[in-house]
Amino acid sequence: MRVLFAGTPAVAVPSLDALVDAGFDVVGVLTRPDAPLGRKRVLTPSPVAVRAGELGLPVIRAARIDEDAVAAIADLRPDVAAIVAYGGLVPPRALTIPAAGWVNLHFSLLPAWRGAAPVQHAVIAGDDVTGASTFQLEAGLDTGPVFGRMTETVRPEDTSGDLLERLSRSGAVLLVQTLRSIGSATAAAEPQRGDVTLAPKLSLEDGRLDWKQPAIAINRRARGVTPEPGAWTTLDGQRVKLSPPALRPDRRDLAAGRVEVSGKTVLVGTGSYALELRTVQPAGRKPMPAADWARGLAPAEWTKGVVFE
Repeated sequence: MRVLFAGTPAVAVPSLDALVDAGFDVVGVLTRPDAPLGRKRVLTPSPVAVRAGELGLPVIRAARIDEDAVAAIADLRPDVAAIVAYGGLVPPRALTIPAAGWVNLHFSLLPAWRGAAPVQHAVIAGDDVTGASTFQLEAGLDTGPVFGRMTETVRPEDTSGDLLERLSRSGAVLLVQTLRSIGSATAAAEPQRGDVTLAPKLSLEDGRLDWKQPAIAINRRARGVTPEPGAWTTLDGQRVKLSPPALRPDRRDLAAGRVEVSGKTVLVGTGSYALELRTVQPAGRKPMPAADWARGLAPAEWTKGVVFE
């Protein structure tokens, strides 16, 4: 089959590689345009665009699938389109170009966590198991019938980045299996059944930790927003970034947000028991071990009491 691949971030690259390695005729790649990155805002191609260039594949760059992009896709004459985290909507006029339609690899067990950030929301919600689904793309938000699923256990220390990296590889295998079944006319897509949950894109504010919540909820949120948009709190009005803190159920005597140092251990109180800080990044500085950050605070800070807001 002639396959158009659509994707943008690094988590989509394993799927592109898997399709090429499986012998599919990938006739082109659709990805988002180069974006400014870093403090110098240097225009940088997407990870998928970089990999497509290495593979010698034609690349269509489009912030949205407009008339020009539709024409470019049609010129490639794909039999099917595979889409993995492209980052934009596919309009009805593009959905009808491949005879077999568009097959979306989505990183959740649909209909759970429909939307742009399924893995992040699964971790924040404390799901024990998540997975990936391949489904027939249609006009609704992740509503199409499902071809196949695979499951993945959420480990206690998983960040969304850890989990997404594993899902990107196992999901790539699922995508290959799905396209093979479509090619052999053995695919059977079934309507989604079960409770629908939504996973909208996370904002910077979603990474703010509320120390009045129970420790387990704070830990889940911190893991869910790592690496993006990142967990943070404030101290004296300044934003402080944090890596996911560890659970310390043995300490239940600290007030919510209060920071305590004992040797190289830095604890902070919550609505239940304490959390142990690991890495701290004050505004304008690099990440550092929590003990180093604590030693760098002025004695006056400790005199009045260090409390995260």
